[in-house]
Amino acid sequence: MTEPALRRAARAEWGPLLRTGWSALAAKKLRAIPMTLTAVCLTLTLQVVQNQPWGYQPVQNIGSVQAYEHLWLALLRTPLSLFVPALDLPVWGALAQILVVFGLAEICVGWRQMFAVAYLATLAGTMYARIGLWIGPESPIGLPDTDKYVIDTGPSAAVVGLAIFVSWRYRAWLTCTLVVAAMVFEVLFIKNNLAGKEHIAAVLAVLALCAVWEVWRPGTPREARRVSGWGHPR
Repeated sequence: MTEPALRRAARAEWGPLLRTGWSALAAKKLRAIPMTLTAVCLTLTLQVVQNQPWGYQPVQNIGSVQAYEHLWLALLRTPLSLFVPALDLPVWGALAQILVVFGLAEICVGWRQMFAVAYLATLAGTMYARIGLWIGPESPIGLPDTDKYVIDTGPSAAVVGLAIFVSWRYRAWLTCTLVVAAMVFEVLFIKNNLAGKEHIAAVLAVLALCAVWEVWRPGTPREARRVSGWGHPR
């Protein structure tokens, strides 16, 4: 493919998405992403608190999800678990993911859809953990019994779900395909563990949402589906 053709392909793939994001930030700067900034501050606060001798257990009590716990308790904690950084990963990675992906999603599809999709993806992972334990380690989609004690927190499933959803809404098909392929590659060759399989659950849940949306709004013009959020809220 020649260089002009590559440029045209890149503009077709990312042009509408980047124009929407740039226009919002140029016009309102950080005021274009208030909910994202709130999420970043909440995540940073929870990280600081959970690393204090007095703060670890309170954070676990309100935002830690483990598959052996009662389902109602997991569901109660799941929304906040999204903002509790995993203890074994650098917090700056979680903050960067939230700032970039949540921020772009807030601008492009609006904060309501952003949080709805983020919660759906996180909830899909939480529910998969219980289903995977029930299936057992004999199946490639199951989990070993020890995973029921794994502390399941962090924004990664939500980030994956939002990346797919925004790519789909803006018809960035290559980006959407690459995100899905990366999650499958992760499970097959890098992290065949609870976190990796929860990402696949998030992918499937958001793809199902996108499919339902296409059926539910079959007559919506392509451009109308693409443009929403900060400039054209719905």
